[in-house]
Amino acid sequence: MTKLKGNLVVGQSGGPTAVINHSVCGVVQEAMHYGEIHEIYGMHHGIQGFLQDDLFDLRKETPAIIEGLRRTPSAALGSCRYKLQKGDIEKILHLCQAYNIRYFLYAGGGDTMDTVHQLSQAAAGHNYEIRCVGVPKTIDNDLGVTDHCPGFGSAARFEVVTCMEIVRDTLALRYTETVKILETMGRNTGWLTASTALAGDYAPDLIYLPERAFDLDRFVGDVERVYRLKGNVVIAACENLKYANGAYVAINEDALNVDAFGHPEPGGIGHFLTNLVIKELRLKTRYEKPGTMQRCSGRNVSPVDSQEAYQVGKDAVSWAVQGHHGFMVTLERQTDAPYRCTTGMAPLEQVANVEKGMPEAYIHPDGTFVTDDFLAFARPLIGQDLPDYITLAGYPVEKPRIRSRP
Repeated sequence: MTKLKGNLVVGQSGGPTAVINHSVCGVVQEAMHYGEIHEIYGMHHGIQGFLQDDLFDLRKETPAIIEGLRRTPSAALGSCRYKLQKGDIEKILHLCQAYNIRYFLYAGGGDTMDTVHQLSQAAAGHNYEIRCVGVPKTIDNDLGVTDHCPGFGSAARFEVVTCMEIVRDTLALRYTETVKILETMGRNTGWLTASTALAGDYAPDLIYLPERAFDLDRFVGDVERVYRLKGNVVIAACENLKYANGAYVAINEDALNVDAFGHPEPGGIGHFLTNLVIKELRLKTRYEKPGTMQRCSGRNVSPVDSQEAYQVGKDAVSWAVQGHHGFMVTLERQTDAPYRCTTGMAPLEQVANVEKGMPEAYIHPDGTFVTDDFLAFARPLIGQDLPDYITLAGYPVEKPRIRSRP
């Protein structure tokens, strides 16, 4: 195959994560190895900045700065949430031609993959040779085809450590802070909320996922039952719980809280459920909402997540130079124990705007916890060496189990 010579551009889109910069580092460092790739540009604030002709010259950065991306959370290039408008694809294609961009790499979730897919199709229609590649990123873990998504493992680790601490706090103040609710991110899927179960003995008592319809009366009954058994209750609830009719339990849907893709701004489930428990059960209740720290905190980066995020960036470039295009890099699990994962490719049309929820096999039959299968899936992704918190040997005295837990 004839070598395609020209410039490369890379961008970041959607909510920043703890490891999306690791992918950019992989892209840049790998691109440096190929004579076919001349200039290496970074989009300043993703495709929205690119449309404004706003680019970084990444070759001007020192090797130390590029390597430093692997220990830096959030999106160093700047991110965006931008839905393509009429005429945008033509303008993007024109800019690619003007800058002689032949390698277009964009890191993000399902909406981002749609942007890459549209550009790939438009370029083909105009006979402009450009290799468009999607680099997966989302804490929601909801991209199709890939086993899991870079960003998820670190966010899940954050949730696990948070629960290890929140549950200890609740036990310490069990007579004054009876019910504690943790509001997690995740949009329309429960992957991140479910990861709180990896806290083991310090996991929440009840976990509520968007994959199961939410019922107010059943929720109140669940809380009351656990309280009578234990004397205190810790709950993890996903931000976008829905009723059986599809309506959100709590959501911000005003004009300022709907993004460019029409997604309503999640938020408020913790406050809503807290008020519900206080009203119905007269139990002192408070909620915790870590907010954006869940997705971009650099304090609990999973080593596994870090390496995989870096690898998908490297392989995106390597395969593009080899002649592949119109694909997203995937993670393909080989074994759970020992954990081994390789990378692969999925056509963009299979992942663009696709949302993958948790399978039934991962959800406990009672709908308020997870199964052994989920724990086996998620445990390797958060990495080893969680905080070594102690528990006094004589405490707690064995009490009735809430359910037959995995």
